[in-house]
Amino acid sequence: MAAALRSKGFEAFLPLYKRQHRWSDRAKVIEEPLFPGYVFCRFNAEDRLSLLTIPGVMHAAGIGNVPTALADAEILAVREALRAEAAVEPWPFQEMGQRIRLGSGPLQGLEGFLVGSDDRQRIVLGLTVLKESVAVEIDGAWIDPEVRSLSASRTE
Repeated sequence: MAAALRSKGFEAFLPLYKRQHRWSDRAKVIEEPLFPGYVFCRFNAEDRLSLLTIPGVMHAAGIGNVPTALADAEILAVREALRAEAAVEPWPFQEMGQRIRLGSGPLQGLEGFLVGSDDRQRIVLGLTVLKESVAVEIDGAWIDPEVRSLSASRTE
């Protein structure tokens, strides 16, 4: 689908992640869509018809029949996690929790929710419009101690 969008001149992004898949006779690392059913595409609302005529495109995500753009910062955060080759996986959408910013490491500057235990921590990055998230494994030392809890200042 991403290739079909690109061939029509659209900027397309299909985020993939690697996971171990086991069959009865073997195991293999495979790539799967991080957000099943979604290919991200930059387009003008006026160009929606040319987008919807591409085979396999069902509709543009949005509210009702109105396409709604995803926040550039949210897509950029997912791109950065994949570019850094961090361990990523789909995660239930999260709107509340301990919000953090990474102050160092390959994902410096990313903000999201902290989940996990002392030995395995993740930052959860959300796509608000889609109510979808991804968890990215991080080193606890990357967390900026001054903004370890951004949620208190944003939810009050």
